[in-house]
Amino acid sequence: MLTRIAEAVLVHESGFCQSNTVVVQGAAGVLVIDAGVFEGELLCLADDLSELDQVVVAGFSTHPHWDHLLWHSALGTATRYGTAGCAATAEDRLSGGVQAVAQAAGIPEHVPLELLGNITGLPADAMQIPWDGPEVRIIEHRAHAPGHAALVIDESGVLIAGDMLSDVLIPMLDLTGPADPIGGYLTALSLIEAEARDALVIVPGHGSVGGGEQIRARIDRDRAYLRALRDGQEPADPRVGPSAQPGWEWVSDVHRGQLHRLAQHGLASRGLAWRGLDLAWPRLER
Repeated sequence: MLTRIAEAVLVHESGFCQSNTVVVQGAAGVLVIDAGVFEGELLCLADDLSELDQVVVAGFSTHPHWDHLLWHSALGTATRYGTAGCAATAEDRLSGGVQAVAQAAGIPEHVPLELLGNITGLPADAMQIPWDGPEVRIIEHRAHAPGHAALVIDESGVLIAGDMLSDVLIPMLDLTGPADPIGGYLTALSLIEAEARDALVIVPGHGSVGGGEQIRARIDRDRAYLRALRDGQEPADPRVGPSAQPGWEWVSDVHRGQLHRLAQHGLASRGLAWRGLDLAWPRLER
C-alpha cells in the first residue's frame, strides 16, 4: 500500500527487511526509486499506481545492491537510472549472469529477476534525475557502495538516504575498495548533512520513515557508531545487542562481521578484537 509522506511523495514498504520504495509524482507520471522487493509487492505497487491513474515515466536505483536494482514488467518500460558508478558496478556484478548473482547473494524466492540491474548510468557530473517532475538532487558518495546516491527533493522537503540513516541498520561499510571506509562514510554523512539541512522527512532504504528531527538524530547515531569503530571502542548503539528491535537481532552479527573484516584489513584499532564467529557479509548486501 502506498502511503503519502509529503507533497507529491509516497512510500511503499516491503516485507523484506522493511525496504522502502519511493514514488514521486510529476507532470506526466511518476518516478519510482528502488522498486522492490517480492513480485506480489511490485504487482501491488503497479495496481496502486493504476488506481491513482499514474504511469511510471522514470526509475532510479540508489546503489548497486540487488534489492535496489529490481523492477517488474507491470511497471512499464521507462528508463531506469543510476549514477555512472552504480550502473558500472551493476553491469560488472551481473556479467556472470543473473542466476549466479542470485545464488551467491541468496536472493529469496518470489523476487522477479528478469529485469534485475537494467539501469542507465547518468553522466558523472549529473546533479539531478532527468525527468518531468519535482527536482530530485543527486548527492553521490561512496559510503556504503560504489556510486551510492542520496536524493533530496527540496520542493517536498524529503531526503531519500538509500542504505544509510536507518533506525534499525547500523552503518554497513563498503570494504571492497576504499582505502579508508570509515573516513569515507564519515565524509558522506557530512555531505548529506550539508545538502539536506532543510529536509523535513527522511526515508531510509530499510527502516522507518522519520521526521526532520530524526535526520539529525540518525546522523549523530551513525557518526558515534563509526567513531567507536575507528577509535577501538565498543559502540553504545541501540541497534546492536539486546536493545535491537525484534526481528533485527542479526544486525549484531553484521557488527561483529565488520569488526572481523576491519581487523583483517588492518583498518581498526587493536582494541577491536575478533570474537570468534566466522560471519559472512549479510546476504542482503551482496
